[in-house]
Amino acid sequence: MSKAGSGKGGWIRDIIIAAVLVAAVAFFLKPILVNQMSMYPTLHENDYVFLNRQAYDFGQPERGDIVVFPTEDGNTGEEILYVKRVIGLPGETVEIHDGHVWIDGVMLEEDYTADGYTAGEMEQVTVGAGRLFVMGDNRQDSLDSRMIGTIPIDSVVGEAFLRVWPLGRFGPV
Repeated sequence: MSKAGSGKGGWIRDIIIAAVLVAAVAFFLKPILVNQMSMYPTLHENDYVFLNRQAYDFGQPERGDIVVFPTEDGNTGEEILYVKRVIGLPGETVEIHDGHVWIDGVMLEEDYTADGYTAGEMEQVTVGAGRLFVMGDNRQDSLDSRMIGTIPIDSVVGEAFLRVWPLGRFGPV
Protein backbone atom coordinates (compact mmCIF):
# COMPACT_ATOMS: atom_id res chain seq x y z
CA MET A 1 0.00 0.00 0.00
CA SER A 2 1.38 3.42 -0.91
CA LYS A 3 0.60 6.86 0.39
CA ALA A 4 -0.66 9.62 -1.88
CA GLY A 5 2.22 11.59 -3.30
CA SER A 6 4.78 8.92 -2.57
CA GLY A 7 6.55 6.92 -5.16
CA LYS A 8 8.41 7.81 -8.30
CA GLY A 9 6.26 10.75 -9.45
CA GLY A 10 5.59 12.24 -6.01
CA TRP A 11 8.94 13.94 -5.56
CA ILE A 12 8.90 15.26 -9.13
CA ARG A 13 5.48 16.79 -8.50
CA ASP A 14 6.75 18.35 -5.25
CA ILE A 15 9.73 19.90 -7.05
CA ILE A 16 7.45 21.32 -9.77
CA ILE A 17 5.07 22.78 -7.17
CA ALA A 18 7.98 24.34 -5.27
CA ALA A 19 9.39 25.82 -8.50
CA VAL A 20 6.02 27.30 -9.44
CA LEU A 21 5.65 28.82 -5.96
CA VAL A 22 9.14 30.36 -6.09
CA ALA A 23 8.45 31.78 -9.57
CA ALA A 24 5.11 33.23 -8.44
CA VAL A 25 6.70 34.91 -5.41
CA ALA A 26 9.49 36.33 -7.59
CA PHE A 27 6.90 37.68 -10.05
CA PHE A 28 4.73 39.37 -7.43
CA LEU A 29 7.21 40.25 -4.67
CA LYS A 30 10.62 41.88 -4.57
CA PRO A 31 12.69 41.99 -1.39
CA ILE A 32 14.76 45.12 -0.80
CA LEU A 33 17.15 46.26 1.90
CA VAL A 34 16.55 49.77 3.20
CA ASN A 35 19.96 51.43 3.32
CA GLN A 36 18.97 54.95 4.23
CA MET A 37 17.39 56.82 7.13
CA SER A 38 15.01 58.91 5.02
CA MET A 39 11.92 56.86 5.99
CA TYR A 40 12.63 56.79 9.74
CA PRO A 41 10.66 56.13 11.98
CA THR A 42 8.53 54.02 9.62
CA LEU A 43 11.51 52.14 8.18
CA HIS A 44 14.95 51.87 9.74
CA GLU A 45 18.29 51.38 8.07
CA ASN A 46 18.88 47.65 7.39
CA ASP A 47 15.18 46.76 7.41
CA TYR A 48 14.23 44.18 4.79
CA VAL A 49 10.86 44.87 3.17
CA PHE A 50 8.84 43.21 0.46
CA LEU A 51 7.47 45.19 -2.45
CA ASN A 52 4.26 44.32 -4.21
CA ARG A 53 5.42 44.56 -7.83
CA GLN A 54 1.88 44.46 -9.20
CA ALA A 55 0.39 47.01 -6.78
CA TYR A 56 -0.31 49.53 -9.51
CA ASP A 57 -1.02 47.31 -12.51
CA PHE A 58 -4.74 48.00 -12.12
CA GLY A 59 -4.75 51.21 -10.12
CA GLN A 60 -2.78 54.29 -9.19
CA PRO A 61 -0.70 55.10 -6.12
CA GLU A 62 -2.59 56.83 -3.33
CA ARG A 63 -1.43 59.44 -0.86
CA GLY A 64 0.37 57.72 2.00
CA ASP A 65 1.59 54.73 -0.03
CA ILE A 66 5.26 53.88 0.41
CA VAL A 67 6.69 53.46 -3.07
CA VAL A 68 10.05 52.41 -4.46
CA PHE A 69 11.48 53.89 -7.64
CA PRO A 70 14.89 54.02 -9.31
CA THR A 71 16.96 57.16 -9.65
CA GLU A 72 20.50 57.88 -10.72
CA ASP A 73 23.17 58.39 -8.07
CA GLY A 74 24.61 61.84 -8.73
CA ASN A 75 28.13 60.74 -7.74
CA THR A 76 28.46 57.39 -9.49
CA GLY A 77 25.79 57.52 -12.18
CA GLU A 78 24.54 54.12 -11.00
CA GLU A 79 20.84 53.39 -10.63
CA ILE A 80 19.72 53.15 -7.01
CA LEU A 81 16.31 52.52 -5.47
CA TYR A 82 14.65 55.20 -3.36
CA VAL A 83 11.93 54.47 -0.81
CA LYS A 84 9.53 57.40 -0.26
CA ARG A 85 5.96 58.17 0.75
CA VAL A 86 3.45 59.51 -1.79
CA ILE A 87 2.44 63.03 -0.75
CA GLY A 88 1.05 64.74 -3.85
CA LEU A 89 -1.01 63.22 -6.65
CA PRO A 90 -1.41 64.34 -10.28
CA GLY A 91 -3.13 67.73 -10.56
CA GLU A 92 -2.66 68.67 -6.90
CA THR A 93 -0.67 71.62 -5.60
CA VAL A 94 1.90 71.00 -2.88
CA GLU A 95 3.55 73.65 -0.74
CA ILE A 96 5.45 73.76 2.53
CA HIS A 97 5.19 76.53 5.11
CA ASP A 98 4.61 77.01 8.82
CA GLY A 99 6.20 73.61 9.50
CA HIS A 100 3.62 71.66 7.49
CA VAL A 101 2.86 70.30 4.02
CA TRP A 102 -0.22 71.74 2.35
CA ILE A 103 -2.16 70.00 -0.43
CA ASP A 104 -4.48 72.25 -2.44
CA GLY A 105 -4.42 74.73 0.46
CA VAL A 106 -5.30 72.16 3.15
CA MET A 107 -2.75 71.14 5.78
CA LEU A 108 -1.77 67.48 5.46
CA GLU A 109 -2.06 65.48 8.70
CA GLU A 110 1.13 63.44 8.99
CA ASP A 111 1.47 61.21 12.04
CA TYR A 112 4.21 59.16 10.36
CA THR A 113 6.95 61.83 10.21
CA ALA A 114 9.98 61.65 12.46
CA ASP A 115 9.13 64.78 14.42
CA GLY A 116 5.76 66.02 13.12
CA TYR A 117 7.45 69.00 11.54
CA THR A 118 8.60 69.82 8.02
CA ALA A 119 11.30 72.47 8.12
CA GLY A 120 11.75 75.10 5.49
CA GLU A 121 9.54 76.71 2.93
CA MET A 122 8.62 75.50 -0.53
CA GLU A 123 6.57 77.52 -2.96
CA GLN A 124 3.53 75.92 -4.49
CA VAL A 125 4.27 73.17 -7.01
CA THR A 126 1.61 71.61 -9.22
CA VAL A 127 2.08 67.87 -9.71
CA GLY A 128 1.91 67.09 -13.41
CA ALA A 129 -0.17 64.40 -15.09
CA GLY A 130 1.34 60.96 -14.62
CA ARG A 131 3.65 62.14 -11.82
CA LEU A 132 3.92 61.98 -8.00
CA PHE A 133 5.34 64.25 -5.32
CA VAL A 134 7.16 62.02 -2.82
CA MET A 135 8.90 62.68 0.50
CA GLY A 136 10.69 60.71 3.17
CA ASP A 137 9.19 60.49 6.66
CA ASN A 138 12.47 61.76 8.13
CA ARG A 139 12.16 65.20 6.56
CA GLN A 140 15.53 66.42 7.88
CA ASP A 141 17.39 63.56 6.15
CA SER A 142 15.55 62.88 2.90
CA LEU A 143 16.46 63.54 -0.70
CA ASP A 144 12.98 63.72 -2.21
CA SER A 145 10.69 65.71 -4.53
CA ARG A 146 11.72 68.93 -2.81
CA MET A 147 15.12 68.48 -4.46
CA ILE A 148 14.71 65.94 -7.28
CA GLY A 149 11.29 67.06 -8.46
CA THR A 150 8.24 64.92 -9.07
CA ILE A 151 8.66 61.35 -10.27
CA PRO A 152 6.88 59.54 -13.11
CA ILE A 153 4.25 57.10 -11.87
CA ASP A 154 5.40 54.55 -14.42
CA SER A 155 8.88 54.53 -12.81
CA VAL A 156 7.48 53.08 -9.57
CA VAL A 157 8.85 49.55 -9.08
CA GLY A 158 6.31 48.64 -6.41
CA GLU A 159 4.69 49.43 -3.10
CA ALA A 160 6.47 48.51 0.14
CA PHE A 161 3.96 46.59 2.23
CA LEU A 162 5.68 44.13 4.58
CA ARG A 163 8.76 44.36 6.80
CA VAL A 164 10.29 40.89 7.17
CA TRP A 165 13.46 41.81 9.09
CA PRO A 166 14.24 42.36 11.86
CA LEU A 167 11.81 39.79 13.18
CA GLY A 168 11.00 41.90 16.22
CA ARG A 169 9.41 44.48 13.90
CA PHE A 170 7.89 42.02 11.41
CA GLY A 171 4.62 43.28 9.97
CA PRO A 172 2.94 45.68 7.57
CA VAL A 173 4.54 49.05 6.86
